[in-house]
Amino acid sequence: KINTKRTITMDKKYSIHVKINTLAILFSASLAYGQTGREIAIMVDELPSPGDLSNESTMVLTNSKGKSRTNKMISKSVDGNKKQITWFIEPRDDRGVAFLKIEHDNKDDEMRMWLPDFKKIRRISSKRRGDSFMASDLSYEDLASREIDKYIYKRKDDANIDGVDCFVVEVRPSDKVESSYQKHLSWINKSTLSVVKEESYDKRGELLKVKNFTHKKIKDYYIMSEIYVENVQKNHSTKLTIDKIEVDLGVKASLFQEKNLKRLPR
Repeated sequence: KINTKRTITMDKKYSIHVKINTLAILFSASLAYGQTGREIAIMVDELPSPGDLSNESTMVLTNSKGKSRTNKMISKSVDGNKKQITWFIEPRDDRGVAFLKIEHDNKDDEMRMWLPDFKKIRRISSKRRGDSFMASDLSYEDLASREIDKYIYKRKDDANIDGVDCFVVEVRPSDKVESSYQKHLSWINKSTLSVVKEESYDKRGELLKVKNFTHKKIKDYYIMSEIYVENVQKNHSTKLTIDKIEVDLGVKASLFQEKNLKRLPR
């Protein structure tokens, strides 16, 4: 004889269990969907980063006629790239040029270039953040981190880029920061939270730059290994390939001083 009562009870339990699981999945999905642009930006900002990073890189500039120029650099940084020093090694006429960046939370960032031909250190003021870095399609502003509280974030519709599911976030500078841009659109890999693409718009709201980023995993970090920037208004591009990446070597904070701009690494 079939115990009808027991069977009904088990069916009810199973039904309740299925409903609970279904609700949990729907709740998790709604949380992910409900994340604001600012919350996504905070998640990206809180990703683990190495204590220090050293690399060699190659920067290729290509103009509208297809003519290219290649630079080679050595760079070191600490504190999530808030302190960075870069020395140009090639070509010969740029050898010895160096760049120092120190970002601050409560005052303007420090940016300086050592120009050995002129025996002069040039300070980059906040009003010149939109200037080109070494004739590339990267500006000094592009090289600086974005402080969360100085920008306004708006989540757009999610998108898929080359099979990668991405958050899409609109980023606008607030009146707390001087910017040469009206806004950016950032595509962020949902799995790794690394930025895979960004469009930057000028003050008129017209598309100025398209940036594509490639990352590699080193230890527990996703490190940027390539940046390709196209200035669509000038038909000019910059490809920065970052090689020989080493992390957590114990780079000392004392390295990031103006006097060390003049000392090429051996």
